[in-house]
Amino acid sequence: MSSSSDALSRLYSVIPAGGIGSRLWPLSRADAPKFLHDLTGSGQTLLRATWDRLAPLSGDQRIMVVTGRAHRAAVEEQLPELADLNVVLESEPRDSSAAIGLAAAILERREPGVIIGSFAADHVIKGPAAFRQAVVEAIAAADTGLIVTIGIQPTEPAIGFGYIKTGASLDIDGAPSAESVNSFVEKPSPATAKRYLSSGQYLWNAGMFIARADRLLEEIGAAEPELLAGLLELAEAWDTPNRGAVVDQVWPKLKKIAIDYSVAEPAAAKGKLAVIPGQFDWDDVGDFASIAKIHANGRKRDLAILGEGARVLADSSSGIVVSHTKRMIALIGVEDIVVVDTPDALLVTTSANAQKVKAVVDALRLSGSSDVL
Repeated sequence: MSSSSDALSRLYSVIPAGGIGSRLWPLSRADAPKFLHDLTGSGQTLLRATWDRLAPLSGDQRIMVVTGRAHRAAVEEQLPELADLNVVLESEPRDSSAAIGLAAAILERREPGVIIGSFAADHVIKGPAAFRQAVVEAIAAADTGLIVTIGIQPTEPAIGFGYIKTGASLDIDGAPSAESVNSFVEKPSPATAKRYLSSGQYLWNAGMFIARADRLLEEIGAAEPELLAGLLELAEAWDTPNRGAVVDQVWPKLKKIAIDYSVAEPAAAKGKLAVIPGQFDWDDVGDFASIAKIHANGRKRDLAILGEGARVLADSSSGIVVSHTKRMIALIGVEDIVVVDTPDALLVTTSANAQKVKAVVDALRLSGSSDVL
């Protein structure tokens, strides 16, 4: 095992920038996914904020972005520092195991011994010093051969997040807060979430993974040998003139599976998964209720309004309005409402029902209304 400073110098940040954020429809679309929006009012897209968080850790020449071919221009416009060598384009979505696994295979081939940290492009994090501390500890733990995730201390019984059940503390140099992971738990019911919160044994699963690239690939291979074979074939051709032909042949056949199932859960079962409890504010802004909460910033605010030039008149109303039109929106006596107004689609719901927006997107897809997706 090497020193913590040497391990940090081997970090390569990977940003999977995929998914359309269907719970944020009609704001988030296939051609303008969640990570390309400013959802915090900061003036930055979520992708740009993610880059700015990671660049001080790994350096801007050691950040790889995995995204869809359709988003290349928008991503490169947002991230002018992104090296062309570090743009990995998916011809079609194949889920996180393929996206992160391909990045790991390419980077391990270029730089044996590399440690990769995967951080979603569309999360909101406050507290850069605490974030950095958690990542530095995660790198030290990963250098011992563990797969490492960063869990978030729950502040409420949230039902929109997965949970991590923590185990014993681990004695790792450079990672004093590292704990073993007993299990991953899917999004719970409200009653179960309250039980998790009161037990103090559970962290929110923030979907951040840090590992030596060779160890990540080893875990993928143990669970999904055909997937690993495809990733290695892609990586072998990646920096050669054969890339295009091999991608067209291999990528569409890769199994769609989330990295939680191909790597994290099997590693936990073998005692090879660790978690660093993150002491920073985090949200995956998975629905409009969470965006409203971010804008409330801990204070009781009547109404959050997003959108340049939004025209909103409100009386005795609370919730969130997102306006991408010049239409006048008047709200009278409605509480916890969600209004999202775009030129071709209007969504009206409540904060309590915000998670159900995905079902609307599914119904639109089934009905053939793809023009608004």
